[in-house]
Amino acid sequence: MRFSARPLSSQASASANSAPLLDDAREILRATFGFPGFRGSQEAVIARVLSGEHTLALMPTGAGKSLCYQLPALLRPGTAIVVSPLIALMHDQIRSARAVGIRAASMTSADAHNTETAQAFRDGELDLLYVAPERATTTAFRALLGQADISLFAIDEAHCVSEWGHDFRPDYRKLRALLDEFPAVPRLALTATADKSTRVDILRQLGLPDEGLVVAGFDRPNIRYTIAPREGGARQLADFVSRTPGAGIVYAGSRKGCEQLAEKLGATGRTVGVYHAGLLPEQRAAVQSQFVASEDMVMVATIAFGMGIDKPDVRFVVHAVLPKSIEAYYQETGRAGRDGDPAEARLFWSATDFAKARQWLGQVEDARLVSERARLNALAGLVEASTCRRAILLRHFGEDPPKACGNCDICLDPPKLFEATQIAQKLLSAVYRTGQSFGIGHIEKVLLGQEDDRVRQRGHNALSVFGILTSDEAPLLRSVMRAAMAQDMLVTNEHGGLALGPEARPVLKGERTVTIAERPKTKKGRQRNRAMSNPVGDPLFEALRAKRTELARTQGIPAYIIFHDSVLREIASARPASREDLAHVPGIGVKKLETYGDDFVAVVRGHS
Repeated sequence: MRFSARPLSSQASASANSAPLLDDAREILRATFGFPGFRGSQEAVIARVLSGEHTLALMPTGAGKSLCYQLPALLRPGTAIVVSPLIALMHDQIRSARAVGIRAASMTSADAHNTETAQAFRDGELDLLYVAPERATTTAFRALLGQADISLFAIDEAHCVSEWGHDFRPDYRKLRALLDEFPAVPRLALTATADKSTRVDILRQLGLPDEGLVVAGFDRPNIRYTIAPREGGARQLADFVSRTPGAGIVYAGSRKGCEQLAEKLGATGRTVGVYHAGLLPEQRAAVQSQFVASEDMVMVATIAFGMGIDKPDVRFVVHAVLPKSIEAYYQETGRAGRDGDPAEARLFWSATDFAKARQWLGQVEDARLVSERARLNALAGLVEASTCRRAILLRHFGEDPPKACGNCDICLDPPKLFEATQIAQKLLSAVYRTGQSFGIGHIEKVLLGQEDDRVRQRGHNALSVFGILTSDEAPLLRSVMRAAMAQDMLVTNEHGGLALGPEARPVLKGERTVTIAERPKTKKGRQRNRAMSNPVGDPLFEALRAKRTELARTQGIPAYIIFHDSVLREIASARPASREDLAHVPGIGVKKLETYGDDFVAVVRGHS
């Protein structure tokens, strides 16, 4: 759907025309996308692009990043080149763009019509052309770009360009030479996750000015963050999945872990899929398509899954193991609730996770060691927190949030705090006096005064730390041990035994106190009212969902491509009696009104 645009021959002329173009942009926003106004920083970003200025937009997942290049592509002459890291993500976004009338295509190794797509680009028949960074930097593709007008360059997942980011991809570094060949074409880099050092690196690597940085904020208020120690194996996770409706993603740490978890979660009666690198490409594609189309499937996967899809109605994301960093955690949990409806983010962790992570630090090159250790320590601070999780997340990204959010486990059910310095000192002393080579089970027996053959053979029953814990201290030992592992007071050796870490000395010398937070027991119960905003028992709403499912199956597309649940809720509330009435529902543009209007008006009339 191409709109007539005022000619923009240079950045100067673009700047002069930015104000009237913004008026045109608002008109397109309503007609094409069905939205009455911009959200958050969308207008600021779009205004810069329409003015021909280079921009880095930091916007949380679900804030409408794609609109920031899709809409200018409909106003500026030429085709927008969108660089995206994953083919599946491109195809998902193309499907959504076409649904609202945008002419979009991709040129990838998975596309069978690249020759025809290239010709459509030359002929000016595309609004958006998606390409991976590997192809974008080839000689052939750069030659193709010289054969037609380019409206803008959009670099999605721009944190991949930075070696300080959590998902560095070397091919992104090669984009600068391509961009410099077209200096008058505006560059728009987009990401949802970038700390201060990563932002600076993105600006430098992509040739963006400092004043081009637009930070929309990182808060995802619809996501509830909950973090708890991993206990009881898969049972803890299965309990959560069985009582939380909607589509969800569970991240496991390995292929074997995925398979084992999927089998156990399948016993809950949920439809469960598995996704990891050990599957054949066609198997991964099939299960991913099944998940995208489903409204209630649980996908157990390694962390690569989710970056390649744009599914807005994921109701929960669970980490069964520790993520790599706060940045990774924020990005992965951000795959939940992109539609703005309530969603859950759960993390189950153990001391072993931190032990493995700190062992991995021994393999990191010296230049990155300090930053990687800082990332791990920041993650430890998040999982061991006794104050608002969201506030910790937002402060990590440079924001100044309120002290409490009201939508994380700490705010909703504050933990009890215990001064545990003496317990920590006893634990560290026991590890040292037993030779720094035994696991927690043996150390626990020594501290609790429990004799067995192994304790007696090594003379550990004669140590001063044998039975040193009081009856009041004993129940807190495991919590203190987790805190000690997370905070680098304890590390593991190559055989898995506990040893003193760099943060042990200040605790033993009384220079540092240790406080632990004991969370209340989890309250069980079906979570439908929290996990979903949809009305329960509304015949019209259910009929609208059924019609959406029917149309999606007929057309072979995911249901959310037609309408999000929020649009169906608006229809059920407004009860439009005609297509003209339906046009006033937010989220319904001209193309979707033409395609689906009569079907949904008929459903409303059938329930009047």
